[in-house]
Amino acid sequence: MLKFDRQGLIPVVIVDDATGNVLMMASMNQEALQQTRATGYTHLFSRSRQTLWRKGEQSGNVQEVRSIFVNCEENSLLVRVHQHGDAACHEGYRSCYYRRLLPDDTYQTEAQRIFDPADVYQTEPLEAAKPQTAQVALADEGEESQATSVESLEATTESEEAHILPKLDTALRQLYAVYLYLRDHDMTTESNTSRLLHEKSHNYLVSRLADELQELAGVQSGDHVHTGRQADTALEGSQVGYWLFLLASTNNVLYNSFMPHAAILRGYAGNYNEEKSIELRQECLQLLETNDPEQIAHGLELGFAIIGWACASAGISPLAPAEYDLDQMRRKGLVH
Repeated sequence: MLKFDRQGLIPVVIVDDATGNVLMMASMNQEALQQTRATGYTHLFSRSRQTLWRKGEQSGNVQEVRSIFVNCEENSLLVRVHQHGDAACHEGYRSCYYRRLLPDDTYQTEAQRIFDPADVYQTEPLEAAKPQTAQVALADEGEESQATSVESLEATTESEEAHILPKLDTALRQLYAVYLYLRDHDMTTESNTSRLLHEKSHNYLVSRLADELQELAGVQSGDHVHTGRQADTALEGSQVGYWLFLLASTNNVLYNSFMPHAAILRGYAGNYNEEKSIELRQECLQLLETNDPEQIAHGLELGFAIIGWACASAGISPLAPAEYDLDQMRRKGLVH
């Protein structure tokens, strides 16, 4: 008897029958296994989409099954296949294991890309690689990054806000697209963010957001210091945005339902005092603790407004946290 996990899934290692090289690792449920055996082609289960799919249904790089093996504990499978097409990896490589882990925890690509994912899947290619230096923590991992130099910008006047709005909109939409990609593609073995999005632990995300909101407020009061108020505001503001975007993604909130760019500018122009910012923080968390989509969207708006307030309070551009986040993601190849 095969032992499926609590989600009804079993891990599957897929290898090239001719060479023995590992091509990829995925999951099957009982239906996927049945379809694989019935058709002779690998069928897998997508945890992100919660649906059955045939490997290669978009790219044409299907896998013809040669044999299926079971491990000693009956809790994983090894499937030997004839790989049709040259690439098994959705990133366009022969194998999903195309990068070597180096002693400094960075990755080195060892293989040549065979096809461009943008041409095959009509989406931008995504390489969930770590930054090139171990001193900078991943922005998409949601961990507290080492403080890096963030060029401080003078507070923007009202006449300049109309110019900033489209830039902020573009930057935040680009960021949100990364979170949606990590939610809709199973990259849990490569990205902690993808794992969090697949686990869908709403309460945990809210609790982490509460921590980051407190730290952002602490920067403004002088109780939470890394290198300086302006740099720390950009850093902590990006972290607040991270957890807000995770909550938006897991709750399937459309970008236009909470308009984070507009919310940031409202907070930036709001001229809140410390007491008002505390009220906003409490209301934001209370709304996000609910199961009501409209209240969650409103809570997201308030959270981004707090980022705007912090930027105004510290005297930096409302673009600074988003630019900080984008810079970190560029280091990993998540955005171009």
